[in-house]
Amino acid sequence: MRRRLRVGAFVTGWLMFLPAGVHAQGAPDWSATDRALGRAGTEQQGGVHKFSFPRSDLSVTVGDVPLKPALALGSWVAFKKAADGKTMAMGDLVLTADEVAPVMAKLQQGGVEQSALHNHLIGETPPVMYMHIMAKGDAAKIAQTIHDALAGTRTPMEAPPAAPPVAAAGIDTGAIAAVMGYFGKSNGGVYQISVPRPEALKEGPDEVPPSMGVATAINFQPTTPGRAVATGDFVLLPSEVNAVIRVLKANGVSVTALHSHLMMDQPHVLFMHFWGNDTAAKLATALRAALDVTAMTPRRVTK
Repeated sequence: MRRRLRVGAFVTGWLMFLPAGVHAQGAPDWSATDRALGRAGTEQQGGVHKFSFPRSDLSVTVGDVPLKPALALGSWVAFKKAADGKTMAMGDLVLTADEVAPVMAKLQQGGVEQSALHNHLIGETPPVMYMHIMAKGDAAKIAQTIHDALAGTRTPMEAPPAAPPVAAAGIDTGAIAAVMGYFGKSNGGVYQISVPRPEALKEGPDEVPPSMGVATAINFQPTTPGRAVATGDFVLLPSEVNAVIRVLKANGVSVTALHSHLMMDQPHVLFMHFWGNDTAAKLATALRAALDVTAMTPRRVTK
């Protein structure tokens, strides 16, 4: 018993002298990052710590369809420890036109860079822009810069109260998952499916996990019973781009944007945004057909 107590006391003493920000198991301590952003992040696969800032302040429509924040109006920022000990950060900020310039200026002042600025949708009212950001260095300093930039916008900065997920009512999500070959989750009244690429993607020397914005995102928002709008983006190798365009067009789904979100990605990937408004079953069939002409087809995925 004495020996066990001595060992325990030694371990306890050793833990007391660990450097700040280091856990015994080697897991990153994100508490300073959480404080800087004013809310707790969520742990994702690949050692990613992620924050969401839904633009619930915006009332955006495409045609006669009001968009839920979880469909296409969610800002996010994600952090991951890199092999060199620094923290890499990436994100996508949903901004109105008048917010773009001041946010960019504030981010640049704090060393947070932009990798893209563009549309994801077509014909939305009011128009919204998407600013993709990246940085590397001290996580808390990066987080504070992003917080200060967003605080100058109308983005709600208070963390929403904890609540159970809101189901995507009115569509058969089980049937959608069966067609797509991937299960999703309900979030804010939207059924969200994330499809990772089979290749490991890097930004410069650093591997970028799928949860840092490099997984194909497919979102279904119910409109009337059995019908939905679908949007998101396919993450594609250049050799896959035009095959996906042809499949989507043949199935009545529009391509709304095609561009890059990264700067030094290996392999190089393009992001193809889309919009469809139809029965949920037809949309699922169309989007699965698009997956099937890429390396992300469920037929090629090893479970």
